Amino acid sequence: MAENNSAAKQSNGPEEPLLRQGRPADPQPSVSGGRTGDVGQVTAESATPGAAQAVSVPGQDDEAGAVDAGKQGAASDAPKDIGKTLAESRQRKLRLMLRQCDRVLLLDFDLLALPDWPDNYTLSAARRNRDLWLLSALTAAIIFLSGMTGFVPAWIAGGGFGAFVIILLMGVPAVRRFYTSRPSYMDLLIRRRRMLRDARKHIEHLEGKEGLVWQCARMAEFNPALKATRFSELLALSERRSLARNLTRREHVRLYLVYLLEAEKAYSRVQQAFFEGHQRALDEGWESVASEPERRT
Repeated sequence: MAENNSAAKQSNGPEEPLLRQGRPADPQPSVSGGRTGDVGQVTAESATPGAAQAVSVPGQDDEAGAVDAGKQGAASDAPKDIGKTLAESRQRKLRLMLRQCDRVLLLDFDLLALPDWPDNYTLSAARRNRDLWLLSALTAAIIFLSGMTGFVPAWIAGGGFGAFVIILLMGVPAVRRFYTSRPSYMDLLIRRRRMLRDARKHIEHLEGKEGLVWQCARMAEFNPALKATRFSELLALSERRSLARNLTRREHVRLYLVYLLEAEKAYSRVQQAFFEGHQRALDEGWESVASEPERRT
């Protein structure tokens, strides 16, 4: 025992006091151990190769943001492109309508309205006067011939001959103008035929080679009156390019005039819609929509 105590004293020395391990001042909480383990686990996991995939690379986020911004810009531009395409299609359609139906502006209303057309009453009165003239001339001729056979006295036959000559002279247009200004039945018939012939020539000029009524039918969107059933025969004849030669009565010409007046209303509405679309294209900056059509040669 004495040897052990002396050996311990020699090993420690007087400069190095002997220290004993005591209890800790405050016990360590059990949570700290778990946190330490978690930190170590996270450190270990971050050191694994799989953890490198979750690390964000500088510049990659910028590219992703640019792609998202591009998608949003494309989505916002899509309605504008659709609106531009629809506007361009509508302007092309309106321009085609105006180009195909522009001959309606050449309408001569006075020529197709037939304002000086002899009515049935005037024609009937002229026919009655003609019948009276023929009856008078025939009576005078019979009296003259009866005198030549001796059936009536000679002086009566001579008077009948003179009356026959005067009645015949009254039938001559140059002589008839001296005692009356009313046209004869033949003059009224000639006037009717001439007016109808001029109207048919004008209709043939308006129809052209394509058929004006048939081409103006597509403007019914702007004037529903063009869809009336009374115009169906006109449309069929115009489509077959045989409209002008089938208008043989005044009622046919009047019906054609009514259709062209309705077509003229539709044309003005189409023109207004085209100008509004052109102005909108200029406001939106759509150069392809607002471009002027090519001039017709």
